[in-house]
Amino acid sequence: MRKPRDFDAELHALEEKARELKTRKVQQLGELVVATGADQLSIDELAGALVAMTETKDTSKREAWAKRGVMFFESRSRRTAPASQRNPRSTPAQPGSPQSPADGSGSQ
Repeated sequence: MRKPRDFDAELHALEEKARELKTRKVQQLGELVVATGADQLSIDELAGALVAMTETKDTSKREAWAKRGVMFFESRSRRTAPASQRNPRSTPAQPGSPQSPADGSGSQ
């Protein structure tokens, strides 16, 4: 005979999993802020840059930011990966380039 499902226990387990995922996301975002050096900005500057980025409809800017993000992660993985696993095609992002959201050019 089949055991009846405990929907309350399943719901509780799903809620706990959702809390864990949210906690991990918040932690990873904090780590990203520190890794990029954005922790040197004031909270107001960082919030303003992020708001400007989310409001930007210019796809070319968004694509440029995405490319810089890819380059950032690739350059970080090359520093920690053995030489045989490094990606020779990637180039580090140029500091102060026009696509930087912190320079105020992020909104349209």
